[in-house]
Amino acid sequence: MNDHYLKKLDRVTAILTQLQSKPTVRAQDLAAKFDVSIRTIYRDVKTLENAGIPIIGEAGNGYSLMDGYKLPPVMFTKEEVLSFITAEKLMQKFSHQSLGNHYQTAMEKVRSVLRHSDKSLIQNIEKQIDVFNYHPKTEDHIQNIIPIILESIAEKKQLNIEYKTVDAQISTRIIEVVGVFFEFNYWYLMAFCTMRNDFRQFRVDRILQILKTQTPFLQEYGQINDYRKNSNGNKTKVRLLVEKKIINHLVNSKKYYGLVEEIEREDGYEMIFETDWIKDGFPRWVITFADYAEILEPESLKESLKELIKDISKKI
Repeated sequence: MNDHYLKKLDRVTAILTQLQSKPTVRAQDLAAKFDVSIRTIYRDVKTLENAGIPIIGEAGNGYSLMDGYKLPPVMFTKEEVLSFITAEKLMQKFSHQSLGNHYQTAMEKVRSVLRHSDKSLIQNIEKQIDVFNYHPKTEDHIQNIIPIILESIAEKKQLNIEYKTVDAQISTRIIEVVGVFFEFNYWYLMAFCTMRNDFRQFRVDRILQILKTQTPFLQEYGQINDYRKNSNGNKTKVRLLVEKKIINHLVNSKKYYGLVEEIEREDGYEMIFETDWIKDGFPRWVITFADYAEILEPESLKESLKELIKDISKKI
């Protein structure tokens, strides 16, 4: 069997996997995924149909498997099995506690369909991989809170939450959740707050009560990153000149604080930010490396830093 037919066999098998895992699959998406023409995808789908796979093709929608049709369990490659082990270790340390048990039962189902040789592979190597996480774990007030949030996103139903802010103020909000994300060792949700009539971030461990309502979303939403980048229109432009020897220490935090451009100069890196934390969060971040940086603009940031340093000096 020549290389052409091997590639086609791999591609046709992968297309079948896509059909098993998604409600519908578009020909143009498959063509982009496998870097082939749409005509090639048409031929591959025809190959599956000739093999007896009941594929339904709808104009403008894509392909899907006939409802109720079941296929034998998918066989995994050795590399895929090894990736499962690594992912499981990461999930044990970084997944939200309300997802932990669900992931564990899902992995048990995956293990149940592995070949005997792959099960032996897992047994031999799973104790040789570990992930060390030194951050303290947060405790939720509500069990299964992430699944509740994800259900509300999937069903497009509003949530009624009781939320405790960083300064211990408690308020009740009606929110429409766009998505959830993990950052700096905390889980957050991005949502449209009907009380503020704007988008807000909420830290999951600060939610004291949560209730999924039967009220549908009032509007449609895009991807979560669109709203994280544009969660507030009142952003302030900041320009810093940072010494080169410290730049690698800012690699994780600089994007969090709104980095939009970084220009290398002879005397350092000019870093340009768009931030809505100019009054508090941004100055407190800059002070951690202020002896290696020069504030180019705005002047208000310089004044904020001076006031912050003055307050600190009073307590030393």
